[in-house]
Amino acid sequence: MTYLKIDKTELVNLEYSLKREIIRTNRSGAYSCSTIIDCNTRKYHGLLICPITGFNGERHVLLSNIDETIIQHGQEFNLGLHKYASDNYEPKGHKYINDFSSCPIPKLEYRIGGTTLTKEKILVENENQILIKYTLVEAKDPTKIRFKPFLAFRNIHKLSISNLNINTKYLPIENGIASKLYEGYPMLYMQLNKKNEFTPAPDWNYNIEYGEDQIRGYDYKEDLYTPGFFEVAIKKGESIVFSASLKQNSPNAFKRKFDSEIKKRIPRDNYHTCLANTVQQFFVYNKKGIDVIAGFPWLPTRTRDTLIALPGLTLPFYAEKNYLVALKTVERKFQNHLLRDIPEDENSGFPADIPLWFIWSVQQYGILYGKKDIWKHFNTILENIVNGFLSENELFEISDNGLLYCKQNHMPNSWMNSSPLDSPTIYRSGYLVEINALWYNSLRFILELKAKFKDKTLEDRIKNIVNAIETSFIDIFWNESKGYLNDCFETEPNCQLRPNQIFAASLPYSLLDKPIIKSILDNIQSNLLTPYGIRTLSPSDIKYIPEYKGNHNMREHAAFNGSAWPWLLAPFFEAWLKIDPKSAIRNGELHLKNFESELQTDGICSISELYHGNPPQKAKGAISFAINTAELIRLNNIIDNAYKIY
Repeated sequence: MTYLKIDKTELVNLEYSLKREIIRTNRSGAYSCSTIIDCNTRKYHGLLICPITGFNGERHVLLSNIDETIIQHGQEFNLGLHKYASDNYEPKGHKYINDFSSCPIPKLEYRIGGTTLTKEKILVENENQILIKYTLVEAKDPTKIRFKPFLAFRNIHKLSISNLNINTKYLPIENGIASKLYEGYPMLYMQLNKKNEFTPAPDWNYNIEYGEDQIRGYDYKEDLYTPGFFEVAIKKGESIVFSASLKQNSPNAFKRKFDSEIKKRIPRDNYHTCLANTVQQFFVYNKKGIDVIAGFPWLPTRTRDTLIALPGLTLPFYAEKNYLVALKTVERKFQNHLLRDIPEDENSGFPADIPLWFIWSVQQYGILYGKKDIWKHFNTILENIVNGFLSENELFEISDNGLLYCKQNHMPNSWMNSSPLDSPTIYRSGYLVEINALWYNSLRFILELKAKFKDKTLEDRIKNIVNAIETSFIDIFWNESKGYLNDCFETEPNCQLRPNQIFAASLPYSLLDKPIIKSILDNIQSNLLTPYGIRTLSPSDIKYIPEYKGNHNMREHAAFNGSAWPWLLAPFFEAWLKIDPKSAIRNGELHLKNFESELQTDGICSISELYHGNPPQKAKGAISFAINTAELIRLNNIIDNAYKIY
């Protein structure tokens, strides 16, 4: 019995099937993504989406989808499905879908009378190639299949519009054609493993609509180009493989390659193997090292997300080498003591917390894999960060009380990093509670390493700052009347109840005693904790936004004024373990179980980016989010280790 349960009786119900998406990556930056019935509902969907060197490595949709048509005795049964105006879906190929499964790879079964055809897709590991295998399981009549490819050749964030600049020429190749619609792009090689007939029929398919983009307030109509179609005969029991690739391949090898790729896949037969499969998709292996995609299908590599996600992403396979290489990849992106959130974006600024998350990630590396070589690998960068922070006075400064003071009120300073209108949705400057918790934890961790490896450099100065923080932190942040920590303090305290204070309680080096931790957690549990994550603002706050919806600006405000984020559950229960281990274990397990059903919806086998603050807490944002996946895995590991102790 399969673990992932898709109700096959509901597959023809578009309300059901179009809300279930599936993402696969090649671990080199390319991906394939659509709904489970292969009807694209976002501009980010496509069969082959690749980073293109000629466009700064940005991802581009090359092959959007394929319409397949079964031909028997001159009758045509088109299996394709596209949305047009007025909720008109054509050619309504979903009515022939009989079953769907995703283990070990996505597989659709079509049934037309006495004819049964299966369709399986696999993205080749570390190659820009998708293989689609069609097997005629049952047929009483002579059968042909027609393949009509829909091409886009555009950036994932844009839409294709019909134009006169398109290159309609194609190059005949073995069992297929090669096409390049615009300059700057590579050739797209489309081939079958069997000799076939290609009929050139250049045409535009106008005004295909993407419903999810329409809901999100974006442009949502696209024109896709079709160069023609392939036709090939297929016999009962025969399999035909279609390949789309950025290089020409030998058609004779397609079946072997397909079978070889399947053997590499881990079965998605339980909660943990689903997450284990998912974590591998976030890693991008390249000549520069290992990057981590923040989320699919539209998010880029983001430094903060990478650093927070690394512990959990490497846990399923205990991938110490990947962790180390990824950290070293981030290290090379430092500009003195600072890091950009999006390294390639010069407008992303230098948030104060990201170097501190780097130190936390190094600390977690030591916790998971041992501290033996940490100082050898990271002593130079760790000292550079501390020296830089001590001398910094433009973006932030270290006050006489030892605390880190952020001056950047024009840009986001923390993970609450949204600025859709070139200004932060959440103004947080001055002393930020989580940044100072990270700052203290970083200094204590570096002192620990210096003592272990007998390094006296900066030791006395760091100790003086640590002593100052231990005196001032409670004075600045503890709000005794409310029983929790102020979120930030500039000229006066901001006492909004937000989750950022969790880190002051959860980090390995905490400034808080157990009564204060308990009081903080009680307030968070009563006001912010939900079954699917921690809210970013208390519902009792006048600025609370209960649902993540509306246009881009509205959604960005909701994200940090009420939406629930799953990744915050890990530090929350990490702090809870410090005061009541048995209760923390029991409740942590219950929250982990809540996400089992989530693997069956939205991004299949994936954890979505965030959830509505109010019930029913629907998943929203990116359908596969690295930090959430990673921190749920880390939480499970924390609970497993706690079992051994308690």
